[in-house]
Amino acid sequence: MHRLWRLPATFVAFASFGIGGVLLWLVVFPALNLLVREPGKRVPRARAAIHWLFKAFITWMRLLSLISYEIHGAERLQRQGLLILANHPTLIDVVFLISLVRNADCVVKSTLAEHPCTRGPVRATGYICNNSGSELLQACIDSVAAAGNLIIFPEGTRTRPGQPLKMQRGAAQIATRGLLDITPVTFNVEPLGLFKGQPWWQVADRPLHFTVTVGEDIAVAPFLQASQGESALAARRLTDYLIDYFTKSKGSYASAGN
Repeated sequence: MHRLWRLPATFVAFASFGIGGVLLWLVVFPALNLLVREPGKRVPRARAAIHWLFKAFITWMRLLSLISYEIHGAERLQRQGLLILANHPTLIDVVFLISLVRNADCVVKSTLAEHPCTRGPVRATGYICNNSGSELLQACIDSVAAAGNLIIFPEGTRTRPGQPLKMQRGAAQIATRGLLDITPVTFNVEPLGLFKGQPWWQVADRPLHFTVTVGEDIAVAPFLQASQGESALAARRLTDYLIDYFTKSKGSYASAGN
């Protein structure tokens, strides 16, 4: 009976998310553009709107008995100018993070800037699209330097159950070139759900329980020193360290599936 309830509840949750995205695009952000003319003021307000909307969505999923959660170290996310790197086991990881982080910036797929459910938030908030080529790294560094809190999933996509954790070097290159320490966030989910390749209608037999852990900052300077200031080598070593860090934290489906 519980599983039968969560099937329509899951549909309701994601349908409401899509409707909310369209309303933001058609109503909220056009109104914001009219009322706030200065981009420097408009972008933070648009990000605040997303922050509170995502917080409401997480609460909505909990009220529908789809998820439960516990968060450790959330106070570390209350600072400004953070480079936040997280593992990516489920579909709603970014929603969780933005609900916890004020003035959040993200690197998003360029297709999201054209999708009707997401293009409103992406354009209004000034999120960084991943099609900016050589300018992408500098745009990320500039975002943190401007007191934004940049959220990146170094895996680039959701982890598949049972597969070893793999990470792209882009996040580490941002950290080493910008001399930016890393604030790591680990997601653990039990039972497995909302993972890559899973249809939305294959719901678990009980609510997904998220354990979100914000770790101590990872200093970048030691990696540069060990690499004699060579940023490319430092980025490779930092990427290897991050893979080991998140795997040992059991924050990926790779470890959960073994």
